[in-house]
Amino acid sequence: MSAPPNTTHENRLASATSPYLLQHKHNPVDWWQWGPQALAEAKRSNRPILLSVGYAACHWCHVMAHESFEDEGTARVMNELFVNIKVDREERPDIDQIYMNALHLLGEQGGWPLTMFLTPKGEPVWGGTYFPKESRYGRPAFTDILHEVSRLFREEPQKIEQNRASLLARLADKARPAGKVTIGVRELDAAASQLGNMFDSVNGGLRGAPKFPQPAILEMLWRAGTRSGDARFCETVEHSLDRMCEGGIYDHLGGGFSRYSVDERWLVPHFEKMLYDNAQLLELLALAWQRSGKELFRQRARETVAWLKREMTTPEVAFAASLDADSEGEEGKFYVWSLADIERSLGPEAEDFAAQYDVTAGGNFEGHNILNRLKYLPCSMDEGSQTGADSQRSKDDAARFSMLRGKLLELRAKRIRPGLDDKVLADWNGLMIAALVNAGIVLDEP
Repeated sequence: MSAPPNTTHENRLASATSPYLLQHKHNPVDWWQWGPQALAEAKRSNRPILLSVGYAACHWCHVMAHESFEDEGTARVMNELFVNIKVDREERPDIDQIYMNALHLLGEQGGWPLTMFLTPKGEPVWGGTYFPKESRYGRPAFTDILHEVSRLFREEPQKIEQNRASLLARLADKARPAGKVTIGVRELDAAASQLGNMFDSVNGGLRGAPKFPQPAILEMLWRAGTRSGDARFCETVEHSLDRMCEGGIYDHLGGGFSRYSVDERWLVPHFEKMLYDNAQLLELLALAWQRSGKELFRQRARETVAWLKREMTTPEVAFAASLDADSEGEEGKFYVWSLADIERSLGPEAEDFAAQYDVTAGGNFEGHNILNRLKYLPCSMDEGSQTGADSQRSKDDAARFSMLRGKLLELRAKRIRPGLDDKVLADWNGLMIAALVNAGIVLDEP
């Protein structure tokens, strides 16, 4: 049953092209890439498969990697009991979709890392997302799960077969829906109205936390407003964009939006930046500026394109996929500031800058400061949506703070940078190219 542990300095992922897989090439885990060779090995050794799906900028993927996949003891258990397959969800969305659907059918909330246990034939049996090395967060320890799943395969195969058969039958049903559904303008407008009622009238975005920008939903509301002439749809989108543009989810020094905010105010982001999010938001910013004339939206669009050119353009003049959340093993370290940092960097201008960007001695995030301008926004949609950038500063002040942000950006550039996932995805590049064309036309910026 057992396979010898991998004793080389590099495992099978060393030959991968995916930046995410290459992050794991020095793991003591005897990883396989997805393919017929891995499945053949599982059948030959009669071991179940442990499938781990993630992506290069995924924070919790890094956490699980550091805790478990880089740990010799955990890797020893994985190598003995399972054939371990690592998949980049951005490289193989087809594989990710199959097993994420299986996880949802198990009643589990989706997310990454996706951790699934499969039969030697690749059929899903059970799974989850992040599992801690030691028991915490209400989750069992990863090695305990490994031993128990392996035991069930050996000693209670009827339970494995029951799960396998049930999941495969339900996946087949999902792939063959009965009848045919037609969605027309009436249904789209009704869905947009229902979604609009779910938006946060104070903070924008869908109510609750964590808060994702959800640009596809914002675009759906915008289209409904354009079709119907009902300004409330567009106002809901603009209100949400206001909050995001002034919140910590936006990088006030370098431009670009993080993937999501862990709180309902858009203050504390998961600091990874994704190409596809920024592509969709860029186009929405241009549309919102065209309708409202708010300079904030045009400014954020320009800054986001500047970030794209500066940090996300590959030598072949395509666009990279994402920027990591972590640097030096710590989430957000590249982006946060202390009051002492600001005072040392900006001298007599520090007090004004700190007041404008919510920088305090105590900090607003784990003792550090995430730059934001949320306190300059009105408390709700009913109070109007003129932004702090328009109402709180004169043009002279705007120029002065732009200069100070530029100075801090130069200093930040000297820090150790988060990892760049430089793979070029055709679909994400297509989204960004379309956004640049459409925003360029609206904003008259070639």
